[in-house]
Amino acid sequence: MKDVLFVTKALSDGNRLRTVMALRDMTELCVCQVTEMLGLATATVSRHMSVLQNAGLVESRKNGRWVFYRLSEAAKTDPIVTVMNWLGESLDRSPEIRTDRKYLRKIAKCGAAQYCSTGSCGEDD
Repeated sequence: MKDVLFVTKALSDGNRLRTVMALRDMTELCVCQVTEMLGLATATVSRHMSVLQNAGLVESRKNGRWVFYRLSEAAKTDPIVTVMNWLGESLDRSPEIRTDRKYLRKIAKCGAAQYCSTGSCGEDD
């Protein structure tokens, strides 16, 4: 029961739910990309990511000064896949999730290293 409580608590926050949906679509995101998408302070995003990681929903890897997150292997197991599918079906048409997807495609196109270093993808932002 403890695992279920951690997962449901992690998914009970709108920003964490948006992040999980983004990771479902984008495979892997740098903290700076999640911060930009959510429009929150880096410390706040880091706290949200910690909750998701403690629930076993995301894994992280460090590359230089950047931390990247992806859905964990545990998030791909049968019970969680069922929840993820339900979330996808329930939220795929959400205007907020659609806006996040479009925005993330824009900021992910140049790669995390460039975006996180400069805060932009170049002249055509």
